[in-house]
Amino acid sequence: MRHWGGKVAVLIQLLLSIVFGAAVWYSGFVPGIYLAALYLMLLVLFGVLLGLQFVRNKIYIAGILISVLISAALAAGSYFMIRTNQMMSDVGGATYKTDNMVVVVRADDPARSLTDAADYKFGIQTSQDQENTQKMLADIEETLGSQISPTEYETAAEEAQALLDGEIDAAVYNEAFTGIIEETIEGYSDQVRILYQFGIDTVLEQEEVNVEEPFNIYISGIDVAGPITMNSRSDVNIIMTVNPNTHKILLTTTPRDYYVTLPGISGEQRDKLTHAGIYGVDVSMNTLESIYGIDITYYARVNFTSLIEIVDALGGVDVYSEYAFESRGYEFLQGMNHMNGEQALAFSRERYTFEDGDNQRGKNQEAVLKAILEKAMSPAVLVNASEIITSVSDNVETNMSRSEMARFINRQLSDGSSWEIESVAATGTGDNQMCYSSGSEILYVMWPDAASVEAISTKMEEILAGK
Repeated sequence: MRHWGGKVAVLIQLLLSIVFGAAVWYSGFVPGIYLAALYLMLLVLFGVLLGLQFVRNKIYIAGILISVLISAALAAGSYFMIRTNQMMSDVGGATYKTDNMVVVVRADDPARSLTDAADYKFGIQTSQDQENTQKMLADIEETLGSQISPTEYETAAEEAQALLDGEIDAAVYNEAFTGIIEETIEGYSDQVRILYQFGIDTVLEQEEVNVEEPFNIYISGIDVAGPITMNSRSDVNIIMTVNPNTHKILLTTTPRDYYVTLPGISGEQRDKLTHAGIYGVDVSMNTLESIYGIDITYYARVNFTSLIEIVDALGGVDVYSEYAFESRGYEFLQGMNHMNGEQALAFSRERYTFEDGDNQRGKNQEAVLKAILEKAMSPAVLVNASEIITSVSDNVETNMSRSEMARFINRQLSDGSSWEIESVAATGTGDNQMCYSSGSEILYVMWPDAASVEAISTKMEEILAGK
């Protein structure tokens, strides 16, 4: 069988071409005209290299080498496309939120499992989250095989202090309240440890939207050690108003301490915007919708500590700073700064250096997000595509489905136009007030500036309307 090795190599190339073509087609983000060109190119390469195997001179050897190289490229391309498709499926289409209920004991407590705490005195807080608390108590009783009579405290902070003071042996609460506890008890997390935890999933309502039309997406920056789906305070709150027709994006930052009501949760009582995340991303979205009088369809939750991995995977980003300052050992110049992940995180978190505090921090977070978007939309993103996929898969969650993301990318590739990105930030006045989620504790808050909110609402409407 003359040249049988070459023919086998070309047949392997054909099989890999089919796999690669199928993976690209399934992704949905490659425009039809490019897809047709790809299939034609693969077919031509197969035909030419197969034909070389019937040539009598030594040129068929070159054909074998070329076929092997093409097969290697197709195998790598297929692997990359399959990973990309899986990442989009994993990240997208989120349909639920998770409340992580915990049993916490003092750090030096001898108990190592919930059964070790069968005779312990438990405590609960009664001001919020009663439905989940009751579900947790039922789970504890089922696990222990006996009933418990917990001591009641008005707030999670009072319950936590009772634990540290020895009034109770174990505290039961939603882990999302840990941030509030730490606002009133310094060093609390270092003095306790989680003995037992129980996740409660709640289905989120989904809204049908055409991503080829203007929409709003809420970007929530959180800092959690557990799954990205777990409810947590939202320290970064950015609304991205997107108009695919005019290729304009408006980034709006709302300070984490904005003193507002939480629709469906706090009634007429006000709370910090960051606390809305304790009750779920849907509550944060509803709160922002109420502030600006808009509809927010999508959300993306980003583990903000993992901003480091995302920025590093991009090869660093170029961020514009309005001021020269130092933070966490890094020096930032007024103007453009090239930052790695650690620098970008330090830049995003600094607030005490600025006279405008939280307001300036919000602007800096927008500057980092703008730099990430600009880098992600450039051809340079392909250089570190594999690392980006890995970092995004573990640290981002969105309710935008895989097919919706694919359609959006498809349109961008078809059009090829650059995007105009503008940033605005809501402002307000600092104060100290009681918050719904913290009971009688007095916390720092920021009263919204009505003129600032109205101006931003108008700007959002203009972007959505294509003006």
